[in-house]
Amino acid sequence: MTTVHGRAPSPTLDEVAELAGVSRATVSRVINDSPRVSPEARLAVQSAVDQLRYVPNRAARSLVTRRTDTIALVLSESDTQVFSDPFFASVVRELSASLADTDMNLVLLAARGEREQQKVGRYVRQGHVDGVILMSLHSDDSLPGVLAEAGVPLVLSGRPLDGRAVCYVDADNTGGARAATAHLLAQGRRRIATVTGPRDMIAGIDRYAGYRDALEAAGRTVDPALVAEGDFTEAGGGRAMAQLLQHAPDLDAVFVASDPMAVGALRHLRAAGRNVPGDVAVVGFDDAAVAATTDPPLTTVAQPLGEMARLMADLLLRQVDGDTGVEARVCDTRLVRRASA
Repeated sequence: MTTVHGRAPSPTLDEVAELAGVSRATVSRVINDSPRVSPEARLAVQSAVDQLRYVPNRAARSLVTRRTDTIALVLSESDTQVFSDPFFASVVRELSASLADTDMNLVLLAARGEREQQKVGRYVRQGHVDGVILMSLHSDDSLPGVLAEAGVPLVLSGRPLDGRAVCYVDADNTGGARAATAHLLAQGRRRIATVTGPRDMIAGIDRYAGYRDALEAAGRTVDPALVAEGDFTEAGGGRAMAQLLQHAPDLDAVFVASDPMAVGALRHLRAAGRNVPGDVAVVGFDDAAVAATTDPPLTTVAQPLGEMARLMADLLLRQVDGDTGVEARVCDTRLVRRASA
């Protein structure tokens, strides 16, 4: 091979065929995993590919296979929240690790708002990705319906709000919140408040349901003064905690539906002169890395993010390969006890 500007050009399909002693078509079939190749020819081509360090042209390959070897993780949140919330970073990391042994690449798309969702919908329908994982869905999000109708392989992170038949992976949000609230009840706390997640998101709905279930199982009713809605952000947790103290200054415990919100709640309690856990016990949700470093360390509910990411990747790849079954997986959560409760 000759060099251009001091750099060796990429080997071609013809050069692989010549070195392997087979036709160009045979090389193409081997690269595209066609079964119509003899074992001897396959070995010869693979040897030639290794010797020449040949890398298939992905664009040309996609014309044959109709595959891009790319899946999209679509987050229905603003860029600011996506990159500030450690939960999203953990999911991206775990999904990347789950795909490490495959040929699939992961692209990250943020789509909060109708305009961005329409843009992502067009991008996906135009065939730029093989499948989509949708995460952090709100009730007004149009993407689940758009992609399902288009027949795009799709997995939701979280139970679908409208109950549609679609593959999804979720944590047992209701059970985790129930365990967190029951833990506070078992400590003898009498006025247990909650900072909920957004009521238009399934995690917010289910975690509030778990809080309510635990109180009702203990013979208590939900006091509206002890409920404040947050937005899964640290600032939102602080604002909700301020609202709770204003409406129910005698509260002695709070279940907060995410760790970033719990961090904000802890900060506001300290500013208000409340001791944690002496005056107010606090439990979060997620077991984010920050939970172990707060002052005091945060009791929280852990989700098995690694397991959930592997399940989402597996369900999506099976659809990409032609599986039309609809499956739902709900993963157990567990209470992680630390000093805040």
